[in-house]
Amino acid sequence: MRRIHPAWAVAAVTFIALIGAAGFRATPSVLLQPLHDEFGWSLGTISAAVSVNLLLYGLTAPFAAALMDKFGIRRVAMAALFLVSLGSFLTLWMSQSWQLILCWGVLVGLGTGSLALGFVATITGRWFVKHRGLVTGVLTAGGATGNLIFLPVLSRVSESNGWRTAALTVSVAALLVVPLIFWRLRDHPADLGVTALGATGDAAPKPARNTGGAARNALRGLRDAAKTRAFWLLAGGFAICGATTNGLVGTHFIPAAHDHGMPQTTAASLLALVGLFDIAGTIASGWLTDRVDSRILLGGYYFLRGLSLLVLPSILAATAHPSMLVFILFYGLDWVATVPPTVTLCREYFGAAGPIVFGWVFASHQFGAAIAATAAGLVRDQLGTYTAAWYGAGALAIAASVLSLMLFAGKKIKTMSPELGIALKA
Repeated sequence: MRRIHPAWAVAAVTFIALIGAAGFRATPSVLLQPLHDEFGWSLGTISAAVSVNLLLYGLTAPFAAALMDKFGIRRVAMAALFLVSLGSFLTLWMSQSWQLILCWGVLVGLGTGSLALGFVATITGRWFVKHRGLVTGVLTAGGATGNLIFLPVLSRVSESNGWRTAALTVSVAALLVVPLIFWRLRDHPADLGVTALGATGDAAPKPARNTGGAARNALRGLRDAAKTRAFWLLAGGFAICGATTNGLVGTHFIPAAHDHGMPQTTAASLLALVGLFDIAGTIASGWLTDRVDSRILLGGYYFLRGLSLLVLPSILAATAHPSMLVFILFYGLDWVATVPPTVTLCREYFGAAGPIVFGWVFASHQFGAAIAATAAGLVRDQLGTYTAAWYGAGALAIAASVLSLMLFAGKKIKTMSPELGIALKA
C-alpha cells in the first residue's frame, strides 16, 4: 500500500488554521451595524478599526515569515492564534472606540497577519515541489472557506444573542485550533525524515534556522526587492487587489446591501456565498498557474473584476434577485484567484526569498485594503451612498490589469543578495 506523503497532512492542518484566520478577520464586517447601534459610533470610526486590522494583517506577514525561519512555523502559528483569541475576548468589555482599535485592530490584526498568505508561501515552498501551484490555490481557498463558515453563523449569533456572543465564539474557536497545530504541523520535511513532495534524491538534513534577526531579514528582503521594477508592479497590482476585495467588498458589502433594504442576514449569506465560489475559483487558479503564464492570469483576473464592480451599483436591491446572484458567482470565482500566480511570480523573481518578498507584496495588498475600508466608510458618511466607491474600485481594478501585463517587459539583472538568496529581475 502506497504511503501518503506527510506534506498532505501539513497542508490539511494549514488549511484549517487559514479557515480560522479568515473567519476571525472577517468578523468585524458582521459587527459594523451592531456596534453602530449600541455605541453610536459612525461607520467611518468603526471602519478605522477594520483598517488597522487590515493594515497590520499585511505588515505582519513578512516579519512572520522571517520569524518562521528563526523560531519555526509551529511556534509562530500557535502564538498567532493565542493573540487572536485574546483580542476577541477583550472586546467583551470595551466601551470606547479606541479599545475596538486596540483589540480588533492591533491584537487580531497581528495574530491573523501571522497566518496570512505569507504563511501559505512558506508552507508550499518547504513542503511541495510537485503540485505547488495547486496546493497554493487550495490553501488560499481556506480564506474563502472561513468566510463561508463564519459569516452566516456569526451574523445569526449576533442578531439573536448580541455581538458579544459572536466575539466570544471567535475567541473560543481560535483556541480550539491550537492543539491541532501542535499535534500535526511540522517545520520542515526533514523533521520527519522525508523530502518535499515531488523532490528528488534522499531526505536532506534539516536546514539550520536563520540566526539573524527576523526583522533585519525581513527588511533586507524589502530593500533588495525594492530595487526591481517587478516588485513595484506586483505590489501595485496587489494593493488594488486588496482595495477591491477585503477593503471594500469584504468590509462594506453588508451595510451597502442594508442601505438598499436587504436584511443583514441575507447580505451576510451572499458574502459567504462569494466564499463558496471563491473556493472553486482559487483552486482552479492554482491549477492554471501550473500551466499558464501567471502574468496573463493576473491581467485577466483584474480586468474581469473591474467590470463586475462597475456593474454592482445598478443591481443592489432589497432582494437577492438573479442579477445579484450572477454577480456573486462571477465575483466569487475571481475573489482571491490572484494569489497563486502572484506567489509564483514572487518565487520566479526572488528565488528562495520569495516567501518574505511575497509577505511585503501582501503588505501592499492590506495597505490598499485599509485605505479602501476607511475611504468607503467616509464616502458613505458624506454622500449617503456607496456608489462612488464601487465605480472607483472598478476603475482601479482595470488599472491593476495593465500593471500585471507590464511585467512582460521585465529583464534579468545581476543584483544578488547572498544572505537571502534573492536573484533579482527588473
